[in-house]
Amino acid sequence: MDKEEVVRRIGVMRTKAGLSARELSLRIGKNSAYISRLESKNDSFEPSVSALLKIIEACNSTESEFFYYDMYAYVKDKEIIDLLQSASTAKKEAILTLLKNK
Repeated sequence: MDKEEVVRRIGVMRTKAGLSARELSLRIGKNSAYISRLESKNDSFEPSVSALLKIIEACNSTESEFFYYDMYAYVKDKEIIDLLQSASTAKKEAILTLLKNK
């Protein structure tokens, strides 16, 4: 994942959480322009790992969702995986058969 994708995902999460750039900046203990500066795609400005983790938490999200290959599909995919984990072996085999015969 490159820097542009990280910045894009921060913007998606921030919007989903209903936070302005200023509000998110303040929630993570940075100056009020921190997120705006980051989202401006200034090549010389990158978030630290600790700042990124604070951003994810402040947006009521998880690292798993942020780094998931398709963050738009994460919630549904996770729901399916959770259901599969508790399914019997017979149900798992039936689902595999169904998916393979699409």
